Amino acid sequence: MSIFTKLFTLLRGGAHEAGAAVVDANALRILDQEIRDADNALGRARDDLATLVARRRMVEKELQSLTDQSVRYESSARAALTKGDEALAREVAQRISELETEIGLKTPQLGEMRSAEERMHQTIATTQQRVENLRREIDVVKVNDSVQRAQAAVASRGAGATAVLGSAADSLKRIKERQAIQDEKFKASAELEDRRTGADLDAKLQAAGILPGHTSADDILARLKAPAAAPMQLEAPRLQIEAQPVERDVKS
Repeated sequence: MSIFTKLFTLLRGGAHEAGAAVVDANALRILDQEIRDADNALGRARDDLATLVARRRMVEKELQSLTDQSVRYESSARAALTKGDEALAREVAQRISELETEIGLKTPQLGEMRSAEERMHQTIATTQQRVENLRREIDVVKVNDSVQRAQAAVASRGAGATAVLGSAADSLKRIKERQAIQDEKFKASAELEDRRTGADLDAKLQAAGILPGHTSADDILARLKAPAAAPMQLEAPRLQIEAQPVERDVKS
């Protein structure tokens, strides 16, 4: 096989795949058009059936008319024979023969028309039933297709939402990390400044109660208790001082 034949085969295969892809993508639209074509064909078949029924009825009427003429001419031929007019009776018999010949030709035609009419009725009824079944199946397929498209859209949006939420969570995590780092920078800067000014050592001394000017709660409580005993110690010496001059006056 030459290279050109292979290339041609490849092109044919690609065209077939492309065509199949287009058909698959438009399957529902193609089905709808095929149903419309079937309905149109059924409409034409009904028209043909109506034409056949009309012709069959015309043939029936013709046969009935021929039969009526034949019966009437038979009566006329008998009347002519009764009168002895054999020539007239023969002429009438000839006409009856022509009528019977025509009836013999049209009777099979009428039978064929009736058979064809019955077959067309059955074909139309069967086709109509198939079309209705296909239409119901297509409706089910359309519903399933809509549901699947909706499910695919929800799944796609859900995946998108999940991705967005994941990205938002990552962004939030990075923001928290930056804020924590910034807080630590502020703390480190404050600690360095306290070390530079000695504020950290003063804070430790103050917490230990060693820093001058610091009064603890215990010191304040002791101070509050002290004034109650101090005045008593001051009054006793004063009484002794005042009593001594009195004793000197008595001796003198």
